[in-house]
Amino acid sequence: MGISRSIRTAVIGAGPRGTSVLERLLANWAAAGSAGTLHIDVIDPYPAGPGHVWQPGQSRLYLMNTQSFYPTVVPEDRELAPPLAGHTFDQWRELQQGRPHPTLTDEERAEVSGLGETDFPSRALYGRYLRSTLEELLTVLPAGVSVDFHPATATSVRHAAAEPADPAAAEVEFAEQKQQSARFDVALDDGTVLTVDSVVLAVGHLDARLNAEQRELLSAAEELGLLYLPPAAPADVDWSVVPAGKPVLVRGMGLNFFDVMGQLTEGRGGRFVAEESHGELTYLPSGREPLIIAASRRGTPYRAKATLTGYYPGAVQLRYCTEHAIAKFADSGIRPSFDFDIWPLLHRDAIWAYYSTLARSQPDAILTGPSEFLRALDESLRPHAHSTAKWQNATESVISVHVRAAHRLDLLGLAAPLAGRSFDSRAELDAAVVDYLLDDARRSALGEDDPVKMAIGALHHGRAVVKTAVADSGITDESWVAGLRGWFESFVEGLASGPPALRAAQLAALARAGVVRFVGPDPKFGVDRRARTFTAASPWVGGGTDETAGEQSKGAGMYGAGLDRVGVGSVGSVGSVGSVGSVGVGGDGGAGLRSAGTVRAQTENAVAGAVSATAMIEALAPANRVAVNSSPLLEQLLAEGLVRPRLMMTVEGTPVETSGLDVVPHPYRPLGANGSVTPGLYVLGLQLSATQWGTAIAAEARPKSGPVYRSGQRTLRDADEIARDILAH
Repeated sequence: MGISRSIRTAVIGAGPRGTSVLERLLANWAAAGSAGTLHIDVIDPYPAGPGHVWQPGQSRLYLMNTQSFYPTVVPEDRELAPPLAGHTFDQWRELQQGRPHPTLTDEERAEVSGLGETDFPSRALYGRYLRSTLEELLTVLPAGVSVDFHPATATSVRHAAAEPADPAAAEVEFAEQKQQSARFDVALDDGTVLTVDSVVLAVGHLDARLNAEQRELLSAAEELGLLYLPPAAPADVDWSVVPAGKPVLVRGMGLNFFDVMGQLTEGRGGRFVAEESHGELTYLPSGREPLIIAASRRGTPYRAKATLTGYYPGAVQLRYCTEHAIAKFADSGIRPSFDFDIWPLLHRDAIWAYYSTLARSQPDAILTGPSEFLRALDESLRPHAHSTAKWQNATESVISVHVRAAHRLDLLGLAAPLAGRSFDSRAELDAAVVDYLLDDARRSALGEDDPVKMAIGALHHGRAVVKTAVADSGITDESWVAGLRGWFESFVEGLASGPPALRAAQLAALARAGVVRFVGPDPKFGVDRRARTFTAASPWVGGGTDETAGEQSKGAGMYGAGLDRVGVGSVGSVGSVGSVGSVGVGGDGGAGLRSAGTVRAQTENAVAGAVSATAMIEALAPANRVAVNSSPLLEQLLAEGLVRPRLMMTVEGTPVETSGLDVVPHPYRPLGANGSVTPGLYVLGLQLSATQWGTAIAAEARPKSGPVYRSGQRTLRDADEIARDILAH
C-alpha cells in the first residue's frame, strides 16, 4: 500500500549506520509505490558516507580488522526491500579493479588494484566505498524523495513547541497528532533548527569525558611539561608531537596499539623486510622513531587472526552452542544466564574444536588411537549426560588418559600467555614476548591445521550466536554484568578480535630491533614529580639489570634511559597448564583474568625502579558509555529525560548503570526518564550496547560458504525496521 502523505525525518549521524538508514528509507519508499513526499535531513559535521571514523584521507597504515569479503552497508536479505543501488565492499572492490571510477585518487587505485578478497583493506579505502555507495544512492532517488545534508553538529532534540493560533486549526492538529508521531525540533550548532516528524540517533563513535585517573595524568602532564595523549580515534591524533629517540609509554595493546605502532614506525620512514633464509621480518629504522614501551593488563597484545579463506574457519562447526540451542531457551520461556546456560555450551565447542584438530593434524599427540579418543571425548561432552561439574570432570579424565600433557588445552590461559610467570629482567620479558608473537604468527599461518586457532575459531563462531541470544531474548542482568561483560568480553576479544598476523610479525621485528619494549603484566602507572616523568612497573618483572639488552635488542642502547630497572613485587606461583578442569567458569585457569593492576597518578616520588618516560599515549578508543560521552546532544537528551541509561541488577541486587541507552524493540526506541517511549525517536548502533552485544563491528556480507548467522546483518535489519516504522506513521 502506497504512502500518500508528507514525511520529514532527521538522521543524526552520516557514517555507515546513518547511510544504512538512508538506504533502507529509499528502498522501502520505492517498494511501497508511494505517492506522497519524503524529505530526509542527514546531519553530521563529517562527510556523509564515511562519517568520522572512515575518512578517505586518513593514513593507509590504518587497516580494517576484517577482510575485503566481510563488510557491507547494503543488505543481501531477500526478506527486505531490494536495494536501489550499492554493493558489498568486495563487490565494489571487484568493480573498481575492472573499471576504476574516474574520481578515485592514485593512492586509491594503487591499493584497490592489488587488494584481494582475503586481504585487509585500509580504513581509508573503506571510507571511499561508503562515499561511493552514498553517491550511487543519490542518483536513484525515487519520485517524491529529497535529501539535504547538514555539515553540522546536532546539539538538541526537543518536542516541537509551535502551536497554531487558530483554535480550529489547533483542534485539527491535535486530531492528527493522535494518529502521528510527535514532531521534533532538531537544533544544529550553526543555528539551524529543523522541524521533523521523526529522528534517528545513529551517532556512532563519540568522544568521552576522561575518567578521574586520566584527568589526573593530564593535569600532571600540563603541570610538569609532559606529553599526555588521552583516548582518541587514531586518525584524529597528531603523531608528530611524539618526540623521536625518547621513550614513550603506550598503555593498551589492543587494536589501537597497532595503529600507534604503525604511525610511530612505518609512518616515520621505517621499513620491514623479509629475510630470505627464514622469512621472518626485520625492521630497518629511520632513526626518527621513539622507543615504544608497551603495557597492558595481559602484558601481550591480542592474538593475531588465523589465515583463513572466510570469516569463520570452515573446519569448525558448532555442535553445542547453536542458534537452535539458544532458541530453545526462548521457546521454554527461559531467560538464560551466560555463565550457567550459554558458556558451558560454547566451552564444549572450543574443547571439541581444539582436540578434533589436534587429533587430525598432530596424531602423535594422542597416546591412544585418535578415533578412540574422539569417541570418548564426544561422550564426555554431551550436555544432556552430566551436570556442569560432572561433564568437566569426565572430560578432564578422558583427556588425561588419551592426550600427552604438553598438548592439553588451557583455554582461558590462551588469553594471558604470561600468567603465572615472573621475569628477572626486562630483557628476559622482551624475549618471552617475542617468542609468544612468533609462535602466534606461526599458528596463524597454519590456519585450520592449528588446534589453538581452531579453539579460538569456535569461540569466534560462538560469539555470533551469543550476539543473537543477547539481542533476541536477552540474558539475565546479573550474568550480563558479571559474566558477559565482566570476564567473557575481554577474554574473547583478546583471542578472536586480534589484528592481521602481519602485525604480530611486525611487532616481533620491532622488539628485536629495540624499537619496542614491554612493561609486563598487571602494570601500575604513576607520575614521578621529582624526575618529571610518567612511570610504569609490573610486579611480575624483577629488578635485574639489562646487561644483555644491547645484545638481545639491537639498537636498544640509543633509547636506554629509564629502562634498567623495574618495580619489584611478589611473584605468584605457576598455575596449572592444560587441565580442562581449569577452564571452567569460576576458575581462572592461569588466564590472568584477575582484576587489572591498580593504576594511579602518584603525587609523590617514583615507584622504585619503574620504567619512566616523558610522554604517555592511551592506545584506547574513547569510552562507549552514554553517561560519559562528550556529546551536546546526548547530554541534552539525558538531562531533559527523553532518554536514560539502562540499569541492570547485580546478583547482590545492586543496580548498575550500563554503557548503553535503555530501549524497547522493535524497532529500537529509547525509554525516557519516566519509563515512557517517545514515538518517532529511534536508536541504531553503538548506543544499543546495553541491549545488543558487539555493536561496534560492521554488518557482514553474506558469506559464499559456511554458516549464515542471524547476527551478521542485524544492524541492517535494525535500520530496515526503523525505516519501515518511520514510513508507517
